[in-house]
Amino acid sequence: MDAGPLSLLLSPEQATIIENAYHHPAAPHIDPIRLTLGSAHYSASLHRTDDVLIIELEPFVEAGQEQPRIIARVLRNLLAATTLETLFDISVHEIQALTGYDRMMIYRFEPEGHGKVVAQALTGLLPSYSGLNFPGSDIPAQARELYRLNWIRVIPDATYVPVPLIPTLRPATGQPLDLGFSTLRSVSPVHCEYLKNMGVRSSMSISLLDGGELWGLIACGHPEPLLVSRELRDACAMIGQLLSVKISAIVATDIQREREEKVVLLGQLADAMSRADHEILDGLVSRPELLQSLTLADGVAVLIDDRVHLFGVCPTTEQVQALYLWIRDTGLARQRSTQRTTGLQGLGVFHTHSMHKEYPESAAYRDVASGVIAFTLPKPIDNAVMWFRAQLTSTMNWSGNPAHHVSTSPEGSARHRLRPRQSFDAWEQQVTGIASPWSRGDLYGAEDIRRSALENDLERQVQREQEAVRLRDELVAVVSHDLRNPMSIIIMQCGMMQRWAIGDTHSENRNIRRALGTIEKATTRMNSLLEDLLDTAQIEAGRYQLSRLPLGVTSLLEEACSLLVMLTTEKNIELNCTAAQGLVINADPERIFQVLSNLVGNAIKFTPKGGRININAVASENEVLFKVSDDGIGIPAEHLPYIFQRYWSVKEGNPRGNGLGLYICQGIITAHGGRLWAESSVDSGSVFSFTLPMHEGQDVIGEATFLKQSGTTHRLAQSISSKLERQQLEDRLTRAGLLNELNHRVKNTLATVQAIASLTVNSSASLESFRKSFDARLFALSQAHDALARAEWISTELVDLIEQLQAVNAGAHKISFTGNPVTLEPRVSLTLSMVLHELMANAVQHGALSSSAGQVTVISTLDAGHNPPTLKIEWSETGGPPIAASTVKGFGFRLIRRSIERELKRQG
Repeated sequence: MDAGPLSLLLSPEQATIIENAYHHPAAPHIDPIRLTLGSAHYSASLHRTDDVLIIELEPFVEAGQEQPRIIARVLRNLLAATTLETLFDISVHEIQALTGYDRMMIYRFEPEGHGKVVAQALTGLLPSYSGLNFPGSDIPAQARELYRLNWIRVIPDATYVPVPLIPTLRPATGQPLDLGFSTLRSVSPVHCEYLKNMGVRSSMSISLLDGGELWGLIACGHPEPLLVSRELRDACAMIGQLLSVKISAIVATDIQREREEKVVLLGQLADAMSRADHEILDGLVSRPELLQSLTLADGVAVLIDDRVHLFGVCPTTEQVQALYLWIRDTGLARQRSTQRTTGLQGLGVFHTHSMHKEYPESAAYRDVASGVIAFTLPKPIDNAVMWFRAQLTSTMNWSGNPAHHVSTSPEGSARHRLRPRQSFDAWEQQVTGIASPWSRGDLYGAEDIRRSALENDLERQVQREQEAVRLRDELVAVVSHDLRNPMSIIIMQCGMMQRWAIGDTHSENRNIRRALGTIEKATTRMNSLLEDLLDTAQIEAGRYQLSRLPLGVTSLLEEACSLLVMLTTEKNIELNCTAAQGLVINADPERIFQVLSNLVGNAIKFTPKGGRININAVASENEVLFKVSDDGIGIPAEHLPYIFQRYWSVKEGNPRGNGLGLYICQGIITAHGGRLWAESSVDSGSVFSFTLPMHEGQDVIGEATFLKQSGTTHRLAQSISSKLERQQLEDRLTRAGLLNELNHRVKNTLATVQAIASLTVNSSASLESFRKSFDARLFALSQAHDALARAEWISTELVDLIEQLQAVNAGAHKISFTGNPVTLEPRVSLTLSMVLHELMANAVQHGALSSSAGQVTVISTLDAGHNPPTLKIEWSETGGPPIAASTVKGFGFRLIRRSIERELKRQG
């Protein structure tokens, strides 16, 4: 648009104003401006629709000097009103005085759809409609929507002759021009005839809104043509807006006051529900009188599962059950769709005061239940509360017969069309099946009970869930403890039995060794699974415990990789660990190592021999980013969203995992305040990344110490057992340990032989006696070594040493053993074997075993009161020849004392 064509009609200044308005799209409505066309003055209203600026011109009317003062007085009086009745009365009289209309009505839309005149001001030229109802069809839904969108509508003369638009269609679009917001647009001929039948020649309607929805209208009528100036109409629109705000405020205040009056009742009912032993609604059953008083109902029904409790005047049990099903399945959903137009959004209760119109089957008992409020609870069993009000036989006064609201012109007339009703005379109608309407306070009271019931039920559910979690945690802990102890014994015994069978080449023993290995692996795996289940339970309960330490990332990866490399060597996989210098995290070292061992273990599973696994750490803002990457088979894209779910690998049929590893890893990282995610594609390897917050400070745990402090080496054994053949690693570690032990024992044995030889030479009278004593003592030493060899230099039993004495000495049946079973370390076994041999030699030569009636008893006693526990061994001889106390301590005595005091650092 430019000012050129407009300047043909307007002055350049006025044309510029219009042009500026056109180029100001942010304002859909522009304040009226005064325009002059020739010698006539006009008030121009401008508004925008789509990309079109519409200009409406009407004769300019000079405002009276008193008009601003009158408008200010009207506003003050409206603001002072505290009740709806006062507000309505002030409104109709002040607007009538301001505009000059003969009849002013406030017309309220009722929930049933019709309208009712609730206030009126009248000078006497037009008939009174005070208190009358108008059928809903007088103002259909399409018209109501226009009233909702436009604050004011005006018809200066209903007998006007419409003027067609030129052109009829917009040239740019070929569509009609949208005149929805145009004040001077033509109205329906049916509406003009409706006004004529009412005796009205000019009218104005001011919309009243509540919460954005159409509440009612201020309807102004006059028997003669009347043009209200644009400025005065704007003032009336402002009054309508203020009146709308006041209506909402007064209604809200009334509702709040009514709700406050019900606070005590609501508190008593809520307390009764909280005290119910079983179902929440059982508490309401105990206080039916309060429940009825809450809404001033004639009767109440409470449904709990298959029980129906009726109080007061109610339908039958069967009728209540059928009504409940309809409300649950249909009524509530239907009402939610209409609550927007009733200003009751968000209410979870069904309500009506004419039930038979909603649910025709209820007509059979409308005398006791025409009015219904009901709510249901979302539970597996039926739960509902229903309030009933009996029907009232009443008279409704209509403006004309509501059944004759529309007619058609006679057949054969020039134009066959709908025609409005002809009469507005008062019409009385007897009404049945309608109860006294529920107040907003009644509805909100029922809603408060519903919410209280939900809150009580939710609290009980939370308590039940918490108790279930507590019992589950206790069960997991007890089962874990009771299972791990015997499983640890099984693992230890399997290992001992396997070592005893080493060297035996019989096929039966080989089969036994394989079976023992299978048992040990299965038991170890079950132990690891129990640890995973304990971790899972803690993660789910939100109680995952961490022992955080400031850790240098470089030291962390170096030590972790030194242990994890043992996992990769079996498949000849290269493991590389790198970290940026100076990175420090605040983390639980054991848990982070658990994450790394799991991720590396998974990478080993799915990486072929000769592959590569990389672990690296870099700074990423205020976090440290860790990445574990491999060049394995990868993960299909459709599986990536699920890999961190519990048991997912089991669901997918993966026999090599229990599906908890990655879930636990995610729980560990989340507990640290970090994130864990995966990137992968088939045949391209996988990258698992996680972040951990950086540590702010200088205190860092020293290198190569954090795993020892946290006991992670034990966790590594469990991790290996669930990811590779743990037995292979244990075998290598055992062989290394045996070599070290053998080297130590050989040196000790040679030193012992040297000592035996030296002492035997000093105590022997001849070469022959030296040979016999030396052979006997050396044989005892070899027997002890033989026993330890069969036990793989791990440990031996005290009873085994006694049995060796029985096997290599005469009179074996005369030696018995009683007392605590004791397992001996290798060093103790060797020394004690020498001691027992010396005692046996003395008993055979000089003591009890030199006599046919003699007997030797070895008694072991373990005193657990000391730390560490103390073992006491008694050698008791009976039935032998009497022995005089020796005044000289021989070699045997010195060997026994030397061995006990020096080797074992104990007394003998």
